[in-house]
Amino acid sequence: MLRYANPKRFLDLSAAVLPWLWLGAAGLMGWGLWAGLFASPPDYQQSESVRIMYVHVPSAWLSMFLYGVMFAASVVGLVWRHPLADAAAKEAAPIGACFTAICLVTGSLWGRPMWGTYWAWDPRLTSELVLLILYLGYMALWAAIEDRQKAARSAAVLCIVGVINIPIIHFSVEWWNSLHQGPSVVRFENGALAPAIDPSMLWPLLAMAVGSTLLAIAVLFVRIGTEIGRRRLATLMAQQAAG
Repeated sequence: MLRYANPKRFLDLSAAVLPWLWLGAAGLMGWGLWAGLFASPPDYQQSESVRIMYVHVPSAWLSMFLYGVMFAASVVGLVWRHPLADAAAKEAAPIGACFTAICLVTGSLWGRPMWGTYWAWDPRLTSELVLLILYLGYMALWAAIEDRQKAARSAAVLCIVGVINIPIIHFSVEWWNSLHQGPSVVRFENGALAPAIDPSMLWPLLAMAVGSTLLAIAVLFVRIGTEIGRRRLATLMAQQAAG
């Protein structure tokens, strides 16, 4: 994978895979939304409100996945000072923040009929809100420091420290009393994977999760490519000004 850390090779890779990413995202999300909203049955307890799950759960997954991408890129950028890693972490943050906000909004809409309130200081809700604050703080740090290298180092340190919140979000339903239910998809019984969701709901949910992930990766590739172009333009303008 390190060979694609070269900006030109990354752009070549991006040009090759982006059409397939867009196509896969459109196909899976299109089928997932149709199946989730129209073909799957209502839940015997939650009735029609369960359909929020098909947007809420993939958004929650991507809010953590994209922070994991930022964390890995920040470590590479901080240790090896690779500018493409810094760009990847920087450009993943707005995407992750959007999915985190979608997760919180859909969770609140889902919570109203289920819990009787839009918001409760539930461990998972609270830790997800902390994640959104981390995303916003990371982006604010990049914007506040003019020197790009200093901004990258400072933001990387914040990201690395903040990664402790990811296992807190994931295990919060097991560590504390939570309004959220336990694992339903990645669930094991007697050492075997045993999802607690009926296949008529599970397959649309998985399609939405995979499709949303492909969409997030496609948007990230586009944003990284734009950032590479922006940095090249800034370098050329600086060279012209110096000359």
